[in-house]
Amino acid sequence: MIDKIFDKVDEIKEELLQLSKNIHDNPELSFEEYKSSGFVKDLLREHNFEIEDNSGGMETAFKARFKGNADGPRIAFLAEYDALPEIGHACGHNLIAMVSAGAAIALSKFMDEIPGEIIVMGTPAEEGGGGKVVLIEAGEFDGIDYSLMTHPSTENLINRGGLAISSIGLKFYGVSAHSAAPEFGINALQGVIQTFNNIDSMRGIFPTGTNVNGIIIKGGIASNIIPDYAESHFTIRARTLGDLKIVVNHFKNIVESVEKLTGA
Repeated sequence: MIDKIFDKVDEIKEELLQLSKNIHDNPELSFEEYKSSGFVKDLLREHNFEIEDNSGGMETAFKARFKGNADGPRIAFLAEYDALPEIGHACGHNLIAMVSAGAAIALSKFMDEIPGEIIVMGTPAEEGGGGKVVLIEAGEFDGIDYSLMTHPSTENLINRGGLAISSIGLKFYGVSAHSAAPEFGINALQGVIQTFNNIDSMRGIFPTGTNVNGIIIKGGIASNIIPDYAESHFTIRARTLGDLKIVVNHFKNIVESVEKLTGA
């Protein structure tokens, strides 16, 4: 049976490559994947999958179903298709969608011999917004026995695991003043800068394998004005949830100390 399924994948190879190319050439951000989700649905529809739109109340989420010869396990193949800002599909979600659709289509050709049901779940907003979380909370995974997906990498791996992750938005509010008299202001940008500096100085005590990366989103409007508002965003990754909690607690302590130091 496995060899037969592989043969079916080979038969639809060109269709799958075209799907990947279509998604890759039309990068769309989280919750805006109208073309990309459409490409996946169109291909599945051509192979006799029944499409259910707006899963979890999201316009770019869907379920595509194909039933077997009797009741049995429900297997979900998860398709991601959102892109990153500015750099498109650098995370390879076009490949994720292609693989999930391809595996489901190939298996569907033998469902007259197999009990159960195949479900391709279109899961938007992986890069930001937690599309799968929305689907879980809406009950879209209820009744699913197994969920499967793959992710492109520089290596061939059966199971590489994943990192725990937390995203933190940070806003500092100060008091605007002219830079000729900074003592009359409270510099919100200093709050952001000192947060970065303190994180860098404490990396040595973070658990092994953790990573903290941040960007400054807003830091003022003119160099002769003390900024009264500054904003940054951080992503924290760790090998375990326990390690993640440790780093997040360090982060909170850093921010509290910076608040006292800068007054922002």
